[in-house]
Parts: sequence; C-alpha cells; structure tokens
Amino acid sequence: MDQIKRIQQMEEALNRSAEAVKALSEALEQYEAAQSAYRKLCRYYGSSQWMRDFMADEAGKLPADLKRGVLSEDAVYDLLTDNRELTVRLLKTITETVKNA
Repeated sequence: MDQIKRIQQMEEALNRSAEAVKALSEALEQYEAAQSAYRKLCRYYGSSQWMRDFMADEAGKLPADLKRGVLSEDAVYDLLTDNRELTVRLLKTITETVKNA
C-alpha cells in the first residue's frame, strides 16, 4: 500500500472512531441520567401498587385517554430484557476493548 493511501485510510479510521466515541459518550450520559427513573420503574413493576393500578385499569376505572403502557406488562418486561441484553453486550465490548488496548 502506498503511503498516501495508508494515511488517508488511517485518517478515515481516526474520524470514524472519534465520531463513534463521541456518540457513545453522549448516549451513555443519557443512559446514566435515566437510571434513577429506571430503578423507580423496576420497584413499581410487580409491586402491590402496580397491581392495584393494573386492576383499576382492568375494571375501567382509569380515564380512556390515559397513557398506560406501564400497565401492559409486556412494555416493562421488554424494557427490562432489553436493558439486561444491552448491559451484557456492553460488558463484552468493554472486555474486548480493554483486552485489545
């Protein structure tokens, strides 16, 4: 490979990597900021309060226009599953990155 082409490829690698690091850092900041709300949701889901809210919804006691995804069971469960899979993926990526650094 000639010198000019190699430098161009490495410049592209630098720019792509820098953009990815910045994007991940911003996403991680958002994720970290949401952890308090996430923990609160985890405590609520499956609690006796959640069950009372669920039963009220089933009995038609809640306003029809109230957003109630949190009472659907699937939405919260899917979030918990997605979050777990994401953390496992992050751990694998971090392990590989540290190993190869």
